[in-house]
Amino acid sequence: MEVLRSLNDRSLVYQMTNEEKLNELLIKGPLSFYIGFDATASSLHLGHLVPLMIASHLQQAGHKPHIIIGGATALVGDPSGRSTERSLESRDTVSNWAVSLKQQMTRFLDFSQTVKNGAVLLDNAAWLHQLNYIDFLRDIGKHFSVNRMLTAESVKMRLETGLSFLEFNYMLLQSYDFLHLYRENNCTLQIGGADQWGNIVAGIDLIRRKEAGEAYGFTCPLVTTSTGEKMSKSQPGGAVWLDPNLTSPYDYYQFWINVDDRDATYFMKLYTFIPVNEIAVFEKLSGADIRQAKEKLAFEATSIAHGKHEAEKARNASLSLFAGFGSQENVPSAEFPYSRVQKGVSALDLFTESGLCPSRGEVRRLAKQGGLYIQGNRIDAPEDSISEEMLEEGSLLLRAGKKRYFKVFFKK
Repeated sequence: MEVLRSLNDRSLVYQMTNEEKLNELLIKGPLSFYIGFDATASSLHLGHLVPLMIASHLQQAGHKPHIIIGGATALVGDPSGRSTERSLESRDTVSNWAVSLKQQMTRFLDFSQTVKNGAVLLDNAAWLHQLNYIDFLRDIGKHFSVNRMLTAESVKMRLETGLSFLEFNYMLLQSYDFLHLYRENNCTLQIGGADQWGNIVAGIDLIRRKEAGEAYGFTCPLVTTSTGEKMSKSQPGGAVWLDPNLTSPYDYYQFWINVDDRDATYFMKLYTFIPVNEIAVFEKLSGADIRQAKEKLAFEATSIAHGKHEAEKARNASLSLFAGFGSQENVPSAEFPYSRVQKGVSALDLFTESGLCPSRGEVRRLAKQGGLYIQGNRIDAPEDSISEEMLEEGSLLLRAGKKRYFKVFFKK
């Protein structure tokens, strides 16, 4: 199947330049393309997954990915899709974050250089930090019309709340990235989120002006759930990270299995490699049977991000808690000294220290709503101390709400 048609069938394409010509080049192949990720945290999150999945699909079709970690552009800040200016971090912090992001990419792409289309990982700090500002303005800046830049959606949205000159430079820097990769790596295609359209088109125009070359771009949709929530690090309930130290494989699995029924097969298309014809079978399910689709989604998505072994452990733990069989061995847990019980540890302490609740106020709120449980028993007075008689084999199983669990072991 044509890879572009396949991406469209999976709802992975939003906007595109010169679709007919690009489709022709992708069929002829192989094509070198690039996707950029600014190093703005130590981990990627769900908002980064769609472009990563696109890169993987294209690589499987024989095309060569160039993944750019924005070690330099992260120091400037992209105004796209933001209502306020990004906080500025030190170069050392951004550099350390870039290293972490590179490690997470290997779950999605083959970086082996023994194959012609092995993915290449680059940091734009390697060329942007070497630029002379005056030379850059004379050589690159002269090709950008301020009037045209002001019409870009990412800029227009920020004019009311304020846009710094620092951020205003971002479009020039990203465009220069595309020009640099076109020259040095023969990259003729850039892919990004829908909010990157203006930056991508500006890069294509710069390549035409500087090299008389033809380049292409397309964007993927900014994914929202059926309830209108964005799949980003600012989503309700907090970010879902790819770093297992920030979001455990179990919690990652739980996120996917608890998505709205209406989103299950849509997310299958976006976040897994399950063939579309197989997904069509799940689309016919209704009622309680939709649980099958969500289990499939959770297992496949977790396998991609954390490996099949971790996905199996997460599934087993989930079955133990929600279906009454399997092992609780892989439920998120922590070990406390037994002296905590003897001194009088409260549910208030356990639910906040375990991370099940972000604050003591949240624990009290859940208790009032009947959503706080220890060993399956409802807790109405979270300030009361836990008795030794409540322990089973030296442990307690905590539950916040209907679906969030944590196991605490007390070691003598």
